[in-house]
This record gives sequence, structure tokens and C-alpha cells, in this order.
Amino acid sequence: MIDIEVEDSAWTDALPEAETLVRSAAAAALSARNQPAGGESISVLLTDDASVQDLNARFRDKAAPTNVLSFPAGPNPENLLGDIALAYGACAREAAEQGKSLSDHLQHLTVHGVLHLLGYDHMSDDEAGVMEDLERAVLGRLGVSDPYGAGEGEHDRS
Repeated sequence: MIDIEVEDSAWTDALPEAETLVRSAAAAALSARNQPAGGESISVLLTDDASVQDLNARFRDKAAPTNVLSFPAGPNPENLLGDIALAYGACAREAAEQGKSLSDHLQHLTVHGVLHLLGYDHMSDDEAGVMEDLERAVLGRLGVSDPYGAGEGEHDRS
């Protein structure tokens, strides 16, 4: 199950299909792993920059804003993999700066967030390479072009 909460209406004002895009990107990322699906669920929050910045400060001790955060859940009887939060302003700015559509960028960051919930990371170059290759494959199946093709959107390894 993929539960989506739209907290900032800027998402649906700019992308009336935002929930559909998130749901399809999350489902594609979940199906891309090398193990069978186990009925897991995730929760996605489409919110604003201030909310994501607050979450980043409270849970990661980073006072800076960011585009997407993932919060993996520990073992639980509900089979919840975790939560993802996406900041509208940061995502919209990045898409414009990188010459990408907001819909493609939203799908990329959703896939990125789900892969974090599945245990992928990008703290080292090797990890980043594996994660980026998987993102490219998932996004390609969704019809989204390579988000790293021009060296843009590379992962922050800090």
C-alpha cells in the first residue's frame, strides 16, 4: 500500500496528477528490488520547504532545507517500510534549474526515497553508483530520462 498525503496544495496546483505520479514511481521502485514483495506499505508526504527543513533539523541534525527525506521504519507488524517527505519549493526550484519537468523530478525523487527505504544509500561512490544505476533503470521503465545524464542532481554524500 502506498499512502499519500498532500499537505501543501502547491503540489496539486502545479501537478494535478502528483498523487498518481508518486504512486506509480513508488510502485516501480518497490518492484525493482531483487526480492519478492512482502505486502509492504509506505507513506509519502507532499509538503513544503519549511516542513521538510524542520524534519531535517529534528531527525538529521541538519538545519538546511532539502528536497526529499526518507525515514525507514524498523521491523513492525504492519509491514511499513517507512515514510518519505518531499518539499515542493526545493523540488520545483531544482527542476527549473536543471531544465527538467517537475513531474519527472518528482518521480525521480520518489524513486530515490523508496530506494532509501529499501536500504540503498549513496554515502560512498560505490554505493552511489549502484543506487543511481537502479534509479536510471526504474525511471527508464516509467519513461523518465536519466536524471544524472548531464551530471546534474548528483547525490549529496555529506
